[in-house]
This record gives sequence, C-alpha cells and structure tokens, in this order.
Amino acid sequence: MTPGQSALKAVAGNNSTAAFDVERVRQDFPILRETVYGRPLVYLDNGASAQKPRIVIDSMTKAYETYYANVHRGVHKLSQTATDAFEAAREKVARFINAPSVDEVIFTRGATEAINLVAATYGRAFLKPGDEVVISHMEHHSNIVPWQLLRDEKGIVLKIAPIDDEGGFVLDAYEKLLSPKTKIVAITHVSNALGTITPMREIVRLAHARGARVLVDGCQAVPHMPVDVQALGADFYVFSSHKLYGPTGIGVLWGRLDLLNSMPPYQGGGEMIASVSFEKTTYKNSPHRFEAGTPAIVEAVGLGAAVDYVSALGLDNIGAHESGLLAYATERLSRIDGLEIHGRAKDKAAIVAFVMKEAHAHDIGTILDRAGVAVRAGHHCAQPVMDRFGVAATARASFGLYNTKKEVDTLVDAIGVVKEFFG
Repeated sequence: MTPGQSALKAVAGNNSTAAFDVERVRQDFPILRETVYGRPLVYLDNGASAQKPRIVIDSMTKAYETYYANVHRGVHKLSQTATDAFEAAREKVARFINAPSVDEVIFTRGATEAINLVAATYGRAFLKPGDEVVISHMEHHSNIVPWQLLRDEKGIVLKIAPIDDEGGFVLDAYEKLLSPKTKIVAITHVSNALGTITPMREIVRLAHARGARVLVDGCQAVPHMPVDVQALGADFYVFSSHKLYGPTGIGVLWGRLDLLNSMPPYQGGGEMIASVSFEKTTYKNSPHRFEAGTPAIVEAVGLGAAVDYVSALGLDNIGAHESGLLAYATERLSRIDGLEIHGRAKDKAAIVAFVMKEAHAHDIGTILDRAGVAVRAGHHCAQPVMDRFGVAATARASFGLYNTKKEVDTLVDAIGVVKEFFG
C-alpha cells in the first residue's frame, strides 16, 4: 500500500459511517506518532491549523523533486507539467465546492487575503458613502478589519448581526438589520470561536431579497461538512487550505463569474495582464485577473491532494465521526465542576471552547501541553466574541478527522491536573 492510502482504502466503495476507521486514518498522519514531553501527541488545535496526511506531503515532495518550474509561461516540459498540475488543483477545488465554472476559482494566500480582495475590489468599485455592510458578532478578525478599512476609506456603514447567549445566530434580528442600503453581507459559515453553524441558506436568501451580495467565510466549514456553493446561493465563498489538511500559504476565493469579471484587479504584475504598454494595460478575465505574479505552485498541488483525501473519506463520514466526538467531549467536560463551555448552539461543528474558575485560559493551555495535549488558548482572533461573553480568553479544543474518544479522555484527565494545580 502506498503512503497516504490506508484511510482511502478503508472507505473505498463504501459511504457508510461504519467504514470510517479512525485508527487507519491516523496512520496517514506522520506527526501523530510524535511525542510531547514524553507523552503521545493529542492534537486538538485543528481550528487553527490541521495536520497533513502523507499523501499531501508526498505530492508536494514529488512536485519539487520531479517537475517543479514556473507555470503558464514556459514552453518546456517541466513548465507544462507544473502548469497541468497547478490547473488540475483548481479543477479539483471547483468540483469540491460544486462551482459552476473552474474560472470562478481564484487561488489566494489564504482566506484573509480573499476577503481583503473582495473588500478592496468589489467594495471600492461598487459601494458609496452611506451603503451598508452587515457582518455578525461571531466573526473572525479577518472578516471584520477589511470592512472597517473600507468604512474608513469610503464612508460606508458597518452593521453587526447579534448572537444569543448560546452562541446561536439570531436570524430575526439579522433580518431587521437589512435594508435597501445593504450592499454586502459577510458572515461566517461556522464560527471558529464557538463552533456555531449559521443558517447560511436563509442568510443568503434574505440578503438577496434586499439586493445585497453575500460573502461567506468557509474556513471552519469545508473541513467538516460538504459545501455546495450553488446550493448555498452565495456570491463569494472563501476558505484556507491549511485548515483542510493542506499546506499553508494558499487559499481559495470562489465568486460568481460575472461579478469577478466586473471587478478591478487587486494587484498588478505578471500573469494578470492581457497587454501592457506605457499608455495602457488591459487585463485578463478571472481567475488570472486576480493572480498577479508567480503563484503558490507546489502549495496548490498540496491543496489538490488534500481535497482528494477528504473527498475519498467523505465529508458526511467525517462529519458523523466528528459529531460523535463533539457530543462525547461536551458530555464529559460538562461534568467538571467550575468549567463553563461557551457556545452551545443547536447546530455546531466539532469545537468546544471553555473557561475554568480556577485558571486563566493560557494557564490551562500550558498545563495541558505538558500532558501532550495541544489546544488553543486566547481570543482566537475573535475578540468581539470574548467581549460578548465577558471573558478575556477561552481554551479551545477543536477536533479533526483523526481525533478519538480516547484523546478526549486524555484531555479530561489533563484538565483534572489543572484543577489539582490551582486547587
């Protein structure tokens, strides 16, 4: 069996959840064999960045070792092979999110750049003073700051859709914020700080009824659930590779082709031009219009391999496995005196954020680390969420397709050490 193929073989030809063998999946992730302070690594920081399967690592190594060259502009064999691999990755992403056209898939440095791209191009071109952009109270900073920059530059109005005490999206209150002045709605599909899954189809429907465009931050959605951009009906959808078990340094902006081709370029340089003279430059259509300069070639190959990997496992299978972990972790953590979970929305992805009376989140994270358990501690680039719940920070366990109930038990045992230390 070739490296990286054990989990794929485990589910080949069978889409039932019973086919998801987490122990075989774990064999595909070399880092999971590592130890931390002499303890087996329990990696529960997938919301920040997920680990990489062997098939991703090997695909990138092969690219560097056997066919690396710059893409699109070379006539020699290596360049043609690299170009084919780069564009094959784009086609894989298009199929993965059910994009109507491969030309709607733009490679960026990550979701952050993708959101900035839309704000800086569509926002600058089509919004005027007094126009409104609606975001939610649970947004990542990457879906707040670009709109604030646009507000400061263009004089637009930024409105905030509220969340309830359970971390749920308040759809009625959101609907009341919408008006004929609403031009863009930019909301997360899944909250990175709370795990809340937003009612995105309704969010889109209501926004479109007011004539607004919708951008969806899908960073925390694509690793956990099937995403169909046509079914969602959104106008823009963004996500990062590194949370999808792929490499860092590359992400995706999907947009409706007519919108993309109506937007001015984000950056100028090679690849995005049709012709250049000192008097005038003309630009290519999407996707090349927004991919100035040498792209992340090998990273795109790695992203394509990651898409292949999770697609073979099946997002429904992954989601069912992670839902079981979420239920088990929530039940076990809820038994611990003095521990409070923030984010108990009815619809949640596999993220559990909590605080303890005994210890600050950073102390929790440090002690858990000594037990080999990696969690995130802090505001998770979502400070307004922390303010909403009156806390400075939370400890966050975010689960991935390779995590197990045994690892949840290790987390709970390590929290017991925290209680003892501060007791």
